[in-house]
Amino acid sequence: MSDTNIYDASVDQSAKDAYFTASQSQLIWTRFKKQKAAMVGAWVLVILILSGMFAPFLTPYDPTIAGRDKDYLNGAPTIPQFCDENGCSLRPFIYTHERERSIDTNFRWVTTENKDKRRYVEFFVQGSEYQLMFMTFSTHLFGVDEGFIHLFGTDSTGKDIFSRTFHAINTSMAVGTIGVFLAFVLALIIGGISGYYGGWIDSFIQMVTDAVRTIPAIPLFMALAAFIPDTWSAEERFFFISVILGFISWPTLARRVRTHLLTERNQEYVLAAQLCGASSGHVIRKHLLPSFTSYIIVDLVISFPYMVLSETALSFIGLGLKDPVNSLGVMLQNVTSADVLLNYQWYFIPVIFFIVLVMAFVFVGDGLRDAADPYGDTKK
Repeated sequence: MSDTNIYDASVDQSAKDAYFTASQSQLIWTRFKKQKAAMVGAWVLVILILSGMFAPFLTPYDPTIAGRDKDYLNGAPTIPQFCDENGCSLRPFIYTHERERSIDTNFRWVTTENKDKRRYVEFFVQGSEYQLMFMTFSTHLFGVDEGFIHLFGTDSTGKDIFSRTFHAINTSMAVGTIGVFLAFVLALIIGGISGYYGGWIDSFIQMVTDAVRTIPAIPLFMALAAFIPDTWSAEERFFFISVILGFISWPTLARRVRTHLLTERNQEYVLAAQLCGASSGHVIRKHLLPSFTSYIIVDLVISFPYMVLSETALSFIGLGLKDPVNSLGVMLQNVTSADVLLNYQWYFIPVIFFIVLVMAFVFVGDGLRDAADPYGDTKK
């Protein structure tokens, strides 16, 4: 046998040894990496999450009053360029927009481009202050030397849609995170007690679970919207919506936790822990829950897009978050009129980000679900 064959055989043996000695998380990661769609979705998700977290730095303006351009209402996107009929520049530039009344439109305000007045794009400019990681900053990634720049255009009040979109991603993700975390804690506690003890406790908890699952979300939020005082701040409304989404989303995960515990509670390692004097809480926390942690993580990832969809749908119909809070649902309220569809198509740019965000979660969730069984057949 040649040295090459001996080397290849040793490599194959090392790979087999690594496979059979790998932990469950390592096996899941190995299978997950083989799924191209899931990996692409994971990278897209990471980029969107980081973009939302660092939105105050990445965007040129505060998405509220500080980013309002009164001279450019319903303005089209301003795309930086390097060349035009007047020549080329080493620095990207945009044109100056001027508003004037036109005879052709019955003296209505009309916005025109003055191509003789260039405004150059600058990087790491000083602007409105913002809080990031408990510190105050005023540096933004880009801006212009004079006036405003609107990569995604402006809305009817002159707010920068680019800034609003990235802040909206952060808000929707924050609502989803709080809701999923609350649902996760409730599901582990309620499902764990139900599955471990069984008997009348299980029957009672399942009746409560079925009752919560039958509550219609839209009528519930209509009643809660009437209950919320008008004096509540945007932060209070934000926290309230997150908590309610968490309280109505736990039954599905609780059912899955209960099913796993009913299967595992009679296993030998559980009986051994009980004979050693371990308490019920210790057995559930240290032995039963870790036995299907990967499945719980998969359920959490899959539940994220549904939580974001719920917030978006509720805000879209006016029962969730409202201005001045920026969320994807709040921004989608602006695309319901025919006037926007015909004249202001750039209002739909946040819709694209919303679709990409949800699809990325779906691809990652599907990939994790397939990888959660590391010893399953990889050939589909």
